[in-house]
Amino acid sequence: MAQFKGAVVAAVKRVPRGRVVSYGQVAAYLGAPRASRQVGWALHTLDGRDLDCPWWRVVNNEGRISIRGNLYATAEAQKKLLEKEGIKIGKNYHFDIEKYRFRLA
Repeated sequence: MAQFKGAVVAAVKRVPRGRVVSYGQVAAYLGAPRASRQVGWALHTLDGRDLDCPWWRVVNNEGRISIRGNLYATAEAQKKLLEKEGIKIGKNYHFDIEKYRFRLA
């Protein structure tokens, strides 16, 4: 798991400010297209106060914040961090994912 978590963190660090990727995109990029939940769990283990890895840029593929965070990484915290980067978040934490999607390559 530590090796996978390291790969997830490295991939997420590639996502530029003001852009997002889905959990599934990260999993596919890592060669494990069915491991989107594992990507979520890897990010869940991060301390939400540590901004070295931009965990808030990983979202649900439907364009919705769906984090099941921890004490510091909450849906509201993720919303604030994304809005700070210029992403417009609407009702129920929804937004236009295609407008902000980053393509990992």
